[in-house]
Amino acid sequence: MTTFDLSEVNFGPDGLVPVVTQDAETGAVLMQAYASREALEHTLATRQGTYYSRSRQELWIKGLTSGHVQRVLSVALDCDGDSLLYRVRQTGPACHTGAYSCFYTPLMEEEAPATPTLDTVLERVYATIEERLSTLPEQSYVARLHAGGLDRVLKKIAEESGEVLLAAKNRDAAELATEVADLLFHTLFAMAEVGVTPAEVAAVLEAREGRSGLKGPKEAG
Repeated sequence: MTTFDLSEVNFGPDGLVPVVTQDAETGAVLMQAYASREALEHTLATRQGTYYSRSRQELWIKGLTSGHVQRVLSVALDCDGDSLLYRVRQTGPACHTGAYSCFYTPLMEEEAPATPTLDTVLERVYATIEERLSTLPEQSYVARLHAGGLDRVLKKIAEESGEVLLAAKNRDAAELATEVADLLFHTLFAMAEVGVTPAEVAAVLEAREGRSGLKGPKEAG
């Protein structure tokens, strides 16, 4: 990671600086914590999301015990030098409660919610699936799928693929949207079980992107 002059960071009287942590793939704010100089140096040297725990009075490497680690992709300093932004690739939930983000309690609803985009929704659904796989809540559909083994979800993918074909053949737009959503969900589940992220799939698609459009998979023969 490119280094910058830590003298530009205005640590507070307690030796700490606030850190806002953002999911680099979804743009969602995951958490807010604090970093000491040592924590920031460790983050820059290792790309591990590292903070200072004020309650425990010690260095805190996120996910060291839970496994919900953060791979830090970039670190930015704000205009006044008194706040940091970590952009991370989050494994599992970021919140100690098991929630994807620590910011899940609304105080004011959005006046005009933005139209969701497919990539944002897929990332959020994938993160939720990862969270459910890590905690396995008793009433969770993800937990039941997991208990049934990978073959069960692969069978669901085959079934949903057939439903997509049928809906498309019938030119039923509403049904097609529903069946594609079901297919995407179960595909995301299979990806999470095997350890493939949406970012890895996006990288494959991007690599296929040609000057005049998308290159398809290699043709047989």
